[in-house]
Amino acid sequence: MHVVLAFNLRESAGGNGASSYSTIDDRFAEWDDIQTIQAVQSALAKRYRVTLVNADLNAFESFRNLRPDFVFNLAEGLNGASREAQVPALLEMLGIPYTGSDPVTLGICLDKRRTKEILAYHRIPTGRFVTVNSAAELPGRLRYPLIVKPILEGSSKGVTDRALVRDRSALRRQVSWALETYRQPVLVEEFLPGREFTVALLGNGSQPRVLPIVEIDFATLPAGANPIYSYEAKWIWDTEEAPLSIFACPARLDPVLQDRIEELCRRAFTVLGCRDWCRIDVRLDADGNPHVIELNPLPGILPRPEQNSCFPKAARAAGLSYDELILAVADTACRRFHLAEGEGDERRCLL
Repeated sequence: MHVVLAFNLRESAGGNGASSYSTIDDRFAEWDDIQTIQAVQSALAKRYRVTLVNADLNAFESFRNLRPDFVFNLAEGLNGASREAQVPALLEMLGIPYTGSDPVTLGICLDKRRTKEILAYHRIPTGRFVTVNSAAELPGRLRYPLIVKPILEGSSKGVTDRALVRDRSALRRQVSWALETYRQPVLVEEFLPGREFTVALLGNGSQPRVLPIVEIDFATLPAGANPIYSYEAKWIWDTEEAPLSIFACPARLDPVLQDRIEELCRRAFTVLGCRDWCRIDVRLDADGNPHVIELNPLPGILPRPEQNSCFPKAARAAGLSYDELILAVADTACRRFHLAEGEGDERRCLL
């Protein structure tokens, strides 16, 4: 069975060890490094014949010429609000099966505003928010503290340590910076002061499998840092050479709270139309009630434990190796597309 691994290769990315606005370069933070691509390729090669396709401007011709049995999609896309939907849309045009969510879900989940609107419509708890296109549009009365985020970025892009603001002056300054830097609307969201978790889901239907929940321990951040999983926390302060002890998995949770978080995430997964896998960020309010922060239907999967990547961390806690996780995602997509198990040259998917 022939599988194409689609990706965007990160040749340079991240910060340079500093946290000021002028020194953070996050242009390619969402893309995958060569070690991740090779690790996924190695996992898939245990079962399939694998071809690599960098999802650049030649990707359509590559897919059309190769005609694989299915595509394992990691591609984040090149430009614009719908960039994560680009490769799935091309594959649907060509009639090629692929892992993960469809173009509509990927486009919506990248847009924090649209995601929260849909969650709110379905009465799934999520923090109150406004979106603005200029600092002049900020409402006169707001309850602090607040979080400021560009609406169309992933991998904590634009969510610097200064994104948590406690007064009007800091809010205007952060909103102005985010608007100027990212050239897109900005989300201003209430800050939920409770514990934060990230939840990995694997499967389809209304009852996807929830892997062991990961908790983020903000007490491990440098002194004076804000209690948020900022760009600095993800890419600058936490390194392979000196990883932060920032995650606990499985999280220590009261069984009732664990059930509430799992059910909340399953509902969000279903309502947004996610497929095969997704990572959902959750935070508790002052009363201990869980709220969905955002959904990541194209989750990061850095392969080495010291890289502190949450989905593989949850998988390891569930007893799945990295290779087993990748093949489980492929299996889930195979079931959804009814790719039959077979012998020899027949289509094959071990379920």
